[in-house]
Amino acid sequence: MYKGQGARLQRALINFFLDEALQAGYAEVQPPIVVNEASGYGTGQLPDKEGQMYHATADNLYLIPTAEVPITNLYRDEIIPEGALPIKNVGYTPCFRREAGSWGADVRGLNRLHQFDKVEIVQIQSPEKSYAALEEMSQHIQGLLQKLELPYRVLRLCGGDMGFTSALTYDMEVYSAAQGRWLEVSSVSNFETYQANRLKLRQRTEGGKPQLLHTLNGSALALPRIVAALLENNQTPEGIKLPKALHRYTGFEMITR
Repeated sequence: MYKGQGARLQRALINFFLDEALQAGYAEVQPPIVVNEASGYGTGQLPDKEGQMYHATADNLYLIPTAEVPITNLYRDEIIPEGALPIKNVGYTPCFRREAGSWGADVRGLNRLHQFDKVEIVQIQSPEKSYAALEEMSQHIQGLLQKLELPYRVLRLCGGDMGFTSALTYDMEVYSAAQGRWLEVSSVSNFETYQANRLKLRQRTEGGKPQLLHTLNGSALALPRIVAALLENNQTPEGIKLPKALHRYTGFEMITR
């Protein structure tokens, strides 16, 4: 529950993240937050993560764990025209995760929630350009953290720490002054053809057969831990001092109550 200046900060962050993505060439979409089983299969959440998803059994529908699912599924069974790439979408949604099996001090408060807000960026790219796109997305997310004036680091995940759908993943982590540890606030991944194969997402090149495209996505950004980091890293005797990038969105520079 956010109230007063906290609620306004939440809305300000969403608008800030969306505006930054628009300036980076992403087209905004407002996707649904309930999807069918085929959508979960297309992006790899099913049949792997059904235990972590909220399932409306009467209708066999799922609450989305991330906007990646409905946004990427916009292109299911599509043959993208030559010259239409890259496709770049951004969307804000609430996200829902059961977090089954998550207990203990490390998941209290804003660390891990059943419902949270997130702005997601998604790209559809040709295979030869997808890794350049991954680096571009990583830089975009790092730019957001720099504008928020937060201490952060970037991790390139080893194979054992990545989801089975991803070919390469970067995690962005911010420092939690209160907990004395780093907290993940974004993952940006290149799935190569894994999702595209399930989605039958292809491009027909001139004079050639349709080829599978590459899909990429990243959190830009997830809000709860960003809010926590802003509160923890910007404390002054007068209140919580907000970064300049947010002032025009919040209408205030300090959180005082």
